[in-house]
Amino acid sequence: MYLTLKETAEYLSMPENYIESLITQRKVKAFHDGEQYLINKDQFNQHLEQLEKLKQQLEEWKKEPLPEDPDIKDED
Repeated sequence: MYLTLKETAEYLSMPENYIESLITQRKVKAFHDGEQYLINKDQFNQHLEQLEKLKQQLEEWKKEPLPEDPDIKDED
């Protein structure tokens, strides 16, 4: 199913200019029919799923404790 830029923005509750920037950065494929961009809904959802996975990986990484540094010496 294809959505216009405005419909995609409403569907995802995001600003139109953010979605348009993703299109110009070629992170999301879209077709321009001469008047407007047409975006494949499934493809956009795929991009958001990848972002969510990266966010989860970052959160897991942040939760990992720092290992003790063997080079630290108490020099008092």
